[in-house]
Amino acid sequence: MNKGIQDITFIILTKNEELNLPDCLKSIEGFAKRAVVIDSGSKDRTVEIARNMGADVYEHPFENYARQFNWGIDNTNIDTKWTFRLDADERLTPELCNKLSEIIKEHSDDNVNGVTMEAWLYFMGKKIKHGCHNKRKLMMFKTGFGRIEDRKMDEHTVLSEGESIYIKERFIHYDFKNMTHWVNKMNWYATREMQDYYDFINGTCSGINGDSTVMDTRKKKFGLYYKFPLFLRCHLLFLYNYIIKLGFLDGKEGFVYHYMYHRWYRTLVDSKILEQKITNSDFEETGDLK
Repeated sequence: MNKGIQDITFIILTKNEELNLPDCLKSIEGFAKRAVVIDSGSKDRTVEIARNMGADVYEHPFENYARQFNWGIDNTNIDTKWTFRLDADERLTPELCNKLSEIIKEHSDDNVNGVTMEAWLYFMGKKIKHGCHNKRKLMMFKTGFGRIEDRKMDEHTVLSEGESIYIKERFIHYDFKNMTHWVNKMNWYATREMQDYYDFINGTCSGINGDSTVMDTRKKKFGLYYKFPLFLRCHLLFLYNYIIKLGFLDGKEGFVYHYMYHRWYRTLVDSKILEQKITNSDFEETGDLK
């Protein structure tokens, strides 16, 4: 049973999210004191839905996820004790709300300033249980103590002070509208991933001082994965996740996800890395996903 409205504001970034936003907002009804939706030029009913469901709506041009979220922290007059980072395609469960209510009460006045959790990924309507990352991230933090690191891809929330705790209760991530939208999104991500790679090798990207598992994953990405030869590494990653990590147990949907994400998407990233190496062109601003 939900333990009532808590002293927490949710920040949700949107662009054409009329399909996802209603269920997202419903999942925090009776729990969130305030929902803030920051929209970057939706052409559908996103803004109308947000307002009708009681959210405070702000409009702001999109540069990248980190700057958009941090703009929300700085410009939407958040006065609650806690702030929560939630995407429109993510949902809280009643079990998670109950656990967060306990944490809010228990850690109101101590040095625990953030809460890290993982997701259950749904792809093509199926819960992907094997062979995929669980999107672990710091999602809830005491207002004034958390910001998202300014990088183009794989951005995480960092605390200015204090510590974070990990909880086993998971949120839900519906990473799929349709195949066309998903492919377009991966293409958009691939450009940002390429830029993040070159920022890393040029020593211009930010680091992270936070959750040890998040830091370990990033170290494996830049310290191990990118050490393998271009294009070979994406094939090895697919085999590792689909075979060794038992991704094949999730049926046809699991095959599509692992092949398209670990093989096709990572090949696309490598293609853009190679293209940048050949052309040595200036990075274009990636902008918002259309």
